Amino acid sequence: MDAKFWKFILVGIANTIFGITVMFVFYNVFHFSYWFSSASNYVLGSILSYFLNKYFTFKNTERSLAVVARFVINIAVCYGIAYGLARPLVKLVLSSASVTVRDNVAMLVGMCLFVGLNYLGQRFFAFREKPKDAASDDGGNIAAKKNNDDNKNTDESEKNQ
Repeated sequence: MDAKFWKFILVGIANTIFGITVMFVFYNVFHFSYWFSSASNYVLGSILSYFLNKYFTFKNTERSLAVVARFVINIAVCYGIAYGLARPLVKLVLSSASVTVRDNVAMLVGMCLFVGLNYLGQRFFAFREKPKDAASDDGGNIAAKKNNDDNKNTDESEKNQ
């Protein structure tokens, strides 16, 4: 496991404390629905996660709407998969439990699924490192530019003579 993984875990712990508080208070205290409570966790938590993971965990310096769009797509897909699987799975396993118990367990299961999917999505999609190819190698470009400049200078000096 590399440093990025451990930083992601540290950010995740802070984000989980924040998000779980939002989700369970919304569901159990304010009696909001399963979907609203769990979605609120991810909407609010994702704002915090974006800034912490972009700048602290993955040190992504890209400044564009594309990185924001990739992050939003990643969160939406991970949320849909994790919570979409968790609720029916828990309902199947805990069919005799009350709806409140099933939904609370499903939110916990959804969180666990989300964490794994989200790490992969943020690391390899949302904040992916740009590949270093020959075209972006400064050494090669500097040498090629110097060669071009030398050729231009030689052509101009031949014209002037």
